[in-house]
Order: sequence, then structure tokens, then C-alpha cells
Amino acid sequence: MLYKRGLVKPARAFFLFGPRGVGKTTWIRQNFKNAYMIDLLPSRVNLEYLKNPMLLEQEVNAQPRTKWVVLDEIQKVPSLLDEIHNLMENHNHKLFVLSGSSARKIRRGGANLLAGRAVIRHLFPLTSKELNFSVPIEQLITYGSLPASINASTNFERDDFLTSYIETYLREEIKEEGLVRRLDSFARFMDIAALAGAQTTNIAGIARDSGVNRNSVRGFFNILEDTLIGHWLPSYRKRAKIKEVSHPKFYWFDAGILRVASGGAKEPLESDWKGKALETWLFHELSAYIHYSGAGGTLSYWRTPSGSEVDFVWQKGNKIVAIEVKASKHYNHKFGTGLRSLEEGIKLTQQWLVYMGEKSLKDGNIHITPALQFVKLLAQGEIIY
Repeated sequence: MLYKRGLVKPARAFFLFGPRGVGKTTWIRQNFKNAYMIDLLPSRVNLEYLKNPMLLEQEVNAQPRTKWVVLDEIQKVPSLLDEIHNLMENHNHKLFVLSGSSARKIRRGGANLLAGRAVIRHLFPLTSKELNFSVPIEQLITYGSLPASINASTNFERDDFLTSYIETYLREEIKEEGLVRRLDSFARFMDIAALAGAQTTNIAGIARDSGVNRNSVRGFFNILEDTLIGHWLPSYRKRAKIKEVSHPKFYWFDAGILRVASGGAKEPLESDWKGKALETWLFHELSAYIHYSGAGGTLSYWRTPSGSEVDFVWQKGNKIVAIEVKASKHYNHKFGTGLRSLEEGIKLTQQWLVYMGEKSLKDGNIHITPALQFVKLLAQGEIIY
């Protein structure tokens, strides 16, 4: 099934990053139907360009300068960036789409050569808007929003796909690319890192629980980030009189992947997993909206050592929007404690509490909103603008 994605086609050369399976190739084929396509995923193809990078120059020069050239899975042959740089500078070929599921090898391969010549775009798992708000929130936070999961007929098929996704990631992205010396250590780290998802990251604790040293844990998190499996959310530091927690949180890119990586496909998870999953899903919705809409600003979280916390704080200039997330179906006044604490010394533009209930409520300055209604308002530009 094809979906109308929120990503707008750029008018100039660009990198398109996104984890495996989010639909990059499908989006490219929808938006660049007449482009000259080079798929670098097959071994015979990427080996050909590894042996002879100048082959790209000959192929591209045979195309009109008005024709887009697509290189899919560019991280397979990062040395081609030198050829692309040459084509842009000396042959006036400016229209390139460079897609990949890993930024790691591209950065090491010299993507800085294209600085200023190619913008960066990201494709996320499907958003609620792209799904026409038709998929239940419970499904999205349990099985995620990767196209293959959405299109599966049964929950068993969804779990089967998600389990296979993680196994393929470990085998092809990590082992075959030689990113770690010991795959078993990385696999143990992934298990613990998933259980610690959507929480303030404790490197020492993860190192202890996974049996991996701290430096390796830091390196493993860098690998997860570089291969687009997750993203850091920094802490919000605004209030001079209050000491705030400075450690970032790590969010996995998809709630379904988070659950299965935590072991949820094999046995029930602890009761707090739904809260983590709801936060992970909303982080994805917020990040995708900010990127696709061009809203800009910064997204962070706020927490004090005493435990006061707000899950998401978006700021752009004087606009500050605070968002708390609760997996409960019933609102409790104490849910707004973090929002009220943050408001004590900062002028907040909006305060939202997103929950799994069905009624929209108001508690002082806090808008209590069902999750589905919140993402509809987000898509309409009512939350972040």
C-alpha cells in the first residue's frame, strides 16, 4: 500500500537518511519517476563501483543535466562522494538524491565534501497523519509504524517482522559492516539499552547490567545513533536557580522495535513498558512533524534531581511548549506536577498532557488531551508553529 508522505521533495541535491524499512526507496520512486537510478545494495553493483568509482562520472555525464540521479544505499560506497563532488563542481550536474540507512560510513567517507551542496532530509516511520489517523494508538505503540508492520494482516506477522528486523540489523548492519569486535557484547548491550529506552541514560548502569565496559557502551550508543536506530534527546537547561539533570535520554526510532528489542515478543514486559512505548511513539510524531513542516526550534526534556519532570519541551525563540505523556486512561491532578513545577519560573506558551483517555479536559493552564486528538492538533499546526 502506498502512502502520501509528509516529506516534501527538495529542489536541489540532498541526502535522504532513514532506518531500513521506513520507505525511502518507495518515496524516491514516487517522487523521481524519471530519474537515473543506481541501487548500490546488491553486492555485484557496489563492488563494481568500489573497483572503479570513475564509472559514475561516465554514466552521469551521459545523462542530461536536468535529470535527477539517484544513488540508493550510498553508504555502501562512500568513496563515490568524491566523484559526486567532482560532477557537481566541474561538470555542472547538480541534481542528486543520495539515500542511506547509516550515516556512519558516509561521514567517515567524506560527506563533508558536499557541505553546502546537498541538504539533509530524513524519512521517519509512518506518522498518524500519513495513516489518516486510522490506526489505533494501541497498535502503534505495540507494533510500531514501519510500513511492513502496518500492512501485516495479523499481530503474529507483525511480531515476526519486528523480530526479523532486529536479527537482520545485527547481521547486516553490525556484523557484516564490522562495526564491533564482538557481536555478543553488542547484542547484550542492545537488550539492556532497549529496557532503558525513554529514560535518562545511565551509562554506568547499562555497562554493569550488560557486562560491557563504559567506553564500549558509549561507542555502542554512537553506533545505534549512526545507524539511525535511535536518537538522543538532550535535557532542557533554562532555570538558573534550579539544578537540572543534564544527562540525555535515548529514544528508539520505533515503538514496535523498542518492544521487541526489550524482549516483548517472547514474554510480557513489566507494567511500565506502555508508558515508554507511548513516549517513544510521541517522540517520533513530534520529530517527524518538526522536520517535515520545517518548524525548527529545539526539542528536549526537563528533569530535576528531586524528580520533577516534563517529557518534552519544544522551544523556538520565546515560544515554549511543554508536553507531558501518561499512559493512563484516567486523568489525575498529580499528573501535571512536572508541568506546574516547570511553569514556576518560565513563561510557557502552551502546556499539554497527553493521555490514553477519551475526554479533553482543562486543569488550570494544562490542556489534557487524548493521544489521537493531540496528533491531529499537531498535524494542523496547533501545537508547534
